Amino acid sequence: MTPDDSRQAAVDAILPAGVQAPPFTLRSTPNQSFSLSDFRGRPVVLAFYPADWSPVCGDQMALYNEMREEFATYGAQLFGISVDGVWCHKAFADARRIQFPLLSDFEPKGEVSRSYGAYDRRDGMSARALFVIDGNGVIRWCYLSPTEVNPGADGILAALDELVSGDETSRRAEREVPVSAGLSSESADLGGDSMARGRPAGTSGEETSGEASAR
Repeated sequence: MTPDDSRQAAVDAILPAGVQAPPFTLRSTPNQSFSLSDFRGRPVVLAFYPADWSPVCGDQMALYNEMREEFATYGAQLFGISVDGVWCHKAFADARRIQFPLLSDFEPKGEVSRSYGAYDRRDGMSARALFVIDGNGVIRWCYLSPTEVNPGADGILAALDELVSGDETSRRAEREVPVSAGLSSESADLGGDSMARGRPAGTSGEETSGEASAR
Protein backbone atom coordinates (compact mmCIF):
# COMPACT_ATOMS: atom_id res chain seq x y z
CA MET A 1 0.00 0.00 0.00
CA THR A 2 1.40 3.38 -0.99
CA PRO A 3 1.40 6.37 1.42
CA ASP A 4 -1.44 7.93 -0.60
CA ASP A 5 -3.46 4.70 -0.38
CA SER A 6 -2.85 4.58 3.36
CA ARG A 7 -4.07 8.13 3.79
CA GLN A 8 -7.19 7.51 1.71
CA ALA A 9 -7.90 4.38 3.78
CA ALA A 10 -7.78 6.52 6.93
CA VAL A 11 -10.58 8.77 5.62
CA ASP A 12 -14.20 7.64 5.49
CA ALA A 13 -16.03 8.00 2.19
CA ILE A 14 -17.31 11.57 2.20
CA LEU A 15 -21.04 12.09 1.95
CA PRO A 16 -22.18 12.09 -1.70
CA ALA A 17 -24.26 14.65 -3.56
CA GLY A 18 -28.00 14.20 -3.15
CA VAL A 19 -28.07 13.48 0.59
CA GLN A 20 -29.16 15.79 3.39
CA ALA A 21 -26.24 17.64 4.96
CA PRO A 22 -25.82 16.78 8.65
CA PRO A 23 -26.79 19.71 10.90
CA PHE A 24 -24.19 21.31 13.12
CA THR A 25 -23.49 24.20 15.44
CA LEU A 26 -19.83 25.19 15.85
CA ARG A 27 -17.97 28.08 17.41
CA SER A 28 -15.88 30.48 15.36
CA THR A 29 -14.81 32.55 18.38
CA PRO A 30 -15.27 32.04 22.14
CA ASN A 31 -18.43 34.15 21.92
CA GLN A 32 -19.85 33.38 18.49
CA SER A 33 -21.20 30.23 16.91
CA PHE A 34 -22.86 29.34 13.63
CA SER A 35 -25.44 26.70 12.74
CA LEU A 36 -26.07 25.27 9.30
CA SER A 37 -29.78 25.83 9.86
CA ASP A 38 -29.16 29.59 10.17
CA PHE A 39 -28.55 29.68 6.42
CA ARG A 40 -31.61 27.82 5.21
CA GLY A 41 -32.65 29.23 1.85
CA ARG A 42 -29.16 30.07 0.58
CA PRO A 43 -26.14 28.08 -0.61
CA VAL A 44 -23.46 27.11 1.90
CA VAL A 45 -19.88 26.14 1.06
CA LEU A 46 -18.01 24.00 3.62
CA ALA A 47 -14.24 23.75 3.27
CA PHE A 48 -12.87 21.15 5.68
CA TYR A 49 -9.10 21.43 6.05
CA PRO A 50 -6.39 19.76 8.17
CA ALA A 51 -4.76 22.55 10.19
CA ASP A 52 -4.62 26.31 10.48
CA TRP A 53 -0.88 26.82 10.17
CA SER A 54 0.01 24.32 7.47
CA PRO A 55 1.28 25.94 4.23
CA VAL A 56 -1.30 24.37 1.90
CA CYS A 57 -4.19 25.19 4.23
CA GLY A 58 -2.96 28.76 4.57
CA ASP A 59 -2.84 29.18 0.79
CA GLN A 60 -6.26 27.57 0.34
CA MET A 61 -7.99 29.73 2.95
CA ALA A 62 -6.22 32.86 1.65
CA LEU A 63 -7.49 32.09 -1.87
CA TYR A 64 -11.08 31.71 -0.64
CA ASN A 65 -10.70 34.92 1.34
CA GLU A 66 -9.75 36.77 -1.85
CA MET A 67 -12.83 35.30 -3.57
CA ARG A 68 -15.36 36.29 -0.90
CA GLU A 69 -17.08 38.81 -3.18
CA GLU A 70 -17.35 36.26 -5.98
CA PHE A 71 -18.93 33.71 -3.64
CA ALA A 72 -21.27 36.47 -2.45
CA THR A 73 -22.61 36.97 -5.98
CA TYR A 74 -24.22 33.54 -5.59
CA GLY A 75 -25.58 34.41 -2.15
CA ALA A 76 -23.32 31.70 -0.73
CA GLN A 77 -21.99 31.56 2.82
CA LEU A 78 -18.49 30.11 3.13
CA PHE A 79 -17.12 28.33 6.21
CA GLY A 80 -13.73 26.81 6.86
CA ILE A 81 -13.77 23.89 9.31
CA SER A 82 -10.89 22.19 11.10
CA VAL A 83 -10.29 20.54 14.47
CA ASP A 84 -8.27 23.55 15.70
CA GLY A 85 -9.54 25.42 18.74
CA VAL A 86 -11.17 28.85 18.55
CA TRP A 87 -8.08 30.71 19.81
CA CYS A 88 -5.92 29.01 17.21
CA HIS A 89 -8.48 30.02 14.56
CA LYS A 90 -8.41 33.59 15.80
CA ALA A 91 -4.62 33.84 15.64
CA PHE A 92 -4.55 32.23 12.20
CA ALA A 93 -7.35 34.45 10.85
CA ASP A 94 -5.66 37.57 12.22
CA ALA A 95 -2.30 36.59 10.71
CA ARG A 96 -3.72 35.76 7.28
CA ARG A 97 -6.48 38.42 7.41
CA ILE A 98 -9.19 35.81 6.87
CA GLN A 99 -12.58 37.50 6.90
CA PHE A 100 -14.96 34.55 6.71
CA PRO A 101 -15.79 32.26 9.65
CA LEU A 102 -13.39 29.47 10.58
CA LEU A 103 -15.32 26.93 12.63
CA SER A 104 -13.77 24.88 15.42
CA ASP A 105 -14.58 21.15 15.25
CA PHE A 106 -12.54 20.73 18.41
CA GLU A 107 -14.68 19.10 21.08
CA PRO A 108 -15.94 16.47 20.64
CA LYS A 109 -12.90 16.35 18.38
CA GLY A 110 -13.81 16.01 14.71
CA GLU A 111 -17.47 15.23 15.40
CA VAL A 112 -18.77 17.28 12.45
CA SER A 113 -15.93 16.17 10.19
CA ARG A 114 -16.80 12.56 10.99
CA SER A 115 -20.49 13.15 10.21
CA TYR A 116 -19.50 14.32 6.71
CA GLY A 117 -17.03 11.45 6.26
CA ALA A 118 -14.24 14.03 6.20
CA TYR A 119 -12.10 12.94 9.14
CA ASP A 120 -8.58 11.54 8.87
CA ARG A 121 -8.46 8.88 11.58
CA ARG A 122 -4.76 8.27 11.19
CA ASP A 123 -3.67 11.87 11.83
CA GLY A 124 -6.64 12.92 13.95
CA MET A 125 -7.64 15.93 11.83
CA SER A 126 -10.10 17.00 9.19
CA ALA A 127 -9.47 15.83 5.65
CA ARG A 128 -9.30 18.37 2.83
CA ALA A 129 -12.90 18.09 1.64
CA LEU A 130 -15.31 20.51 -0.02
CA PHE A 131 -19.12 20.55 0.00
CA VAL A 132 -21.65 22.82 -1.68
CA ILE A 133 -25.05 22.68 0.03
CA ASP A 134 -28.24 24.12 -1.44
CA GLY A 135 -30.88 26.22 0.30
CA ASN A 136 -32.81 23.09 1.29
CA GLY A 137 -29.83 21.64 3.11
CA VAL A 138 -29.01 19.05 0.43
CA ILE A 139 -25.43 18.39 -0.64
CA ARG A 140 -25.19 19.26 -4.33
CA TRP A 141 -21.44 18.79 -4.90
CA CYS A 142 -18.52 17.36 -2.95
CA TYR A 143 -14.82 16.71 -3.44
CA LEU A 144 -12.10 15.00 -1.41
CA SER A 145 -8.68 16.41 -2.23
CA PRO A 146 -5.31 14.88 -1.43
CA THR A 147 -4.02 16.50 1.75
CA GLU A 148 -0.99 18.00 0.03
CA VAL A 149 -3.01 19.56 -2.82
CA ASN A 150 -4.83 22.89 -2.74
CA PRO A 151 -8.11 22.09 -4.57
CA GLY A 152 -8.66 25.72 -5.53
CA ALA A 153 -12.10 27.14 -6.21
CA ASP A 154 -13.02 26.06 -9.75
CA GLY A 155 -15.12 23.11 -8.58
CA ILE A 156 -16.96 25.26 -6.04
CA LEU A 157 -17.77 27.94 -8.60
CA ALA A 158 -18.95 25.39 -11.17
CA ALA A 159 -21.25 23.83 -8.56
CA LEU A 160 -22.63 27.23 -7.55
CA ASP A 161 -23.18 28.10 -11.23
CA GLU A 162 -25.16 24.92 -11.73
CA LEU A 163 -27.05 25.40 -8.48
CA VAL A 164 -28.08 28.99 -9.20
CA SER A 165 -28.86 28.23 -12.84
CA GLY A 166 -31.06 25.32 -11.81
CA ASP A 167 -32.91 27.44 -9.26
CA GLU A 168 -33.55 30.16 -11.83
CA THR A 169 -34.87 27.59 -14.31
CA SER A 170 -37.21 26.19 -11.67
CA ARG A 171 -38.54 29.63 -10.76
CA ARG A 172 -38.96 30.52 -14.44
CA ALA A 173 -40.88 27.30 -15.08
CA GLU A 174 -43.23 28.11 -12.21
CA ARG A 175 -43.97 31.54 -13.72
CA GLU A 176 -44.57 30.32 -17.28
CA VAL A 177 -48.19 30.11 -18.45
CA PRO A 178 -49.20 27.49 -21.04
CA VAL A 179 -49.83 29.01 -24.48
CA SER A 180 -53.45 27.89 -24.51
CA ALA A 181 -54.25 29.27 -21.04
CA GLY A 182 -56.86 32.02 -21.19
CA LEU A 183 -57.33 31.81 -24.97
CA SER A 184 -60.44 31.01 -26.96
CA SER A 185 -60.43 27.65 -28.68
CA GLU A 186 -59.78 29.41 -32.00
CA SER A 187 -56.78 31.31 -30.61
CA ALA A 188 -55.50 28.17 -28.96
CA ASP A 189 -55.73 26.37 -32.30
CA LEU A 190 -53.78 29.15 -33.97
CA GLY A 191 -51.15 29.02 -31.24
CA GLY A 192 -50.82 25.27 -31.57
CA ASP A 193 -50.59 25.60 -35.36
CA SER A 194 -47.86 28.24 -35.21
CA MET A 195 -45.93 26.21 -32.63
CA ALA A 196 -46.12 23.21 -34.90
CA ARG A 197 -44.38 25.32 -37.53
CA GLY A 198 -41.48 25.91 -35.16
CA ARG A 199 -42.44 29.19 -33.42
CA PRO A 200 -40.86 29.64 -29.97
CA ALA A 201 -42.74 28.15 -27.04
CA GLY A 202 -44.21 30.62 -24.59
CA THR A 203 -45.68 33.00 -27.23
CA SER A 204 -48.50 34.96 -25.66
CA GLY A 205 -52.13 34.81 -26.80
CA GLU A 206 -52.03 38.50 -27.70
CA GLU A 207 -49.10 38.02 -30.07
CA THR A 208 -50.76 34.98 -31.63
CA SER A 209 -53.99 36.85 -32.28
CA GLY A 210 -52.14 39.81 -33.77
CA GLU A 211 -50.18 37.66 -36.10
CA ALA A 212 -53.31 35.77 -37.10
CA SER A 213 -54.97 39.07 -38.01
CA ALA A 214 -51.90 40.15 -39.99
CA ARG A 215 -52.16 36.98 -42.02
